[in-house]
Amino acid sequence: MVNKEFEQLQSKIQGNLEQVMEIVDRAARVSGRTMAEISILAISKRQPVEVIEAAYHCGQLAFGESYVQEALPKIEHFRKHNDIRWDMVGHVQSKKARPVAENFCAVHSLDSLKLAKLLDQHRPAETTPLEVFLEVNFGDEITKTGFPACNKEDWEALVPVVRQILEMERLKLVGLMTMPPLFPDPQQSRGYFVKLRQLRDYINNQVKEAELTQLSAGTSADFEIAIEEGATVVRIGERLLGPRIYSD
Repeated sequence: MVNKEFEQLQSKIQGNLEQVMEIVDRAARVSGRTMAEISILAISKRQPVEVIEAAYHCGQLAFGESYVQEALPKIEHFRKHNDIRWDMVGHVQSKKARPVAENFCAVHSLDSLKLAKLLDQHRPAETTPLEVFLEVNFGDEITKTGFPACNKEDWEALVPVVRQILEMERLKLVGLMTMPPLFPDPQQSRGYFVKLRQLRDYINNQVKEAELTQLSAGTSADFEIAIEEGATVVRIGERLLGPRIYSD
């Protein structure tokens, strides 16, 4: 990519980032917090390294990927940048647990104890513990992964899961993640974000040593509402980085 094209790309992403940050700031104030308490995770799946490079030069340091095989070359390409972080937001197959544990800072999509054990087993001892979010499914959608969280019994069943994960030395359980159904009106997602915050509080009350602080919720369409209801990490893709070069 020639310098002029890169400069144009960087300028576009800078404008997008400023718009997103304005919304983050407004929503944070609604929830009684500051913008500094909210993290923007740029979802870079299906984006070329040039786009990520441009975003990095705009000051965006956290990127989220969904597919291990796509992410690994990107991570290697940016290995020289010590301040960049990579989070896994997509479903992790058991056979991909090792490369995820070895290369990512966090996994937002922890959806089983089996996966937790594999990540704990493969996380290198010389690195910091892998941050993990329990992915929870409030919508009872069979097409989505995540621990069921539709009713009181589901919430109670999560308590022993949390206790077991807390005992894993190479994992650090930091919070919860959810993905509401796709609604035509973003306001329809609000109830799911409220439940996520309530579930976080329930777990912290039931398991004192848990001390969960992070809520990964909200995407390009509904992140403002997610922040208003307590999200600490929002996952922004095309609204920040522009159209993906190819779709899923």
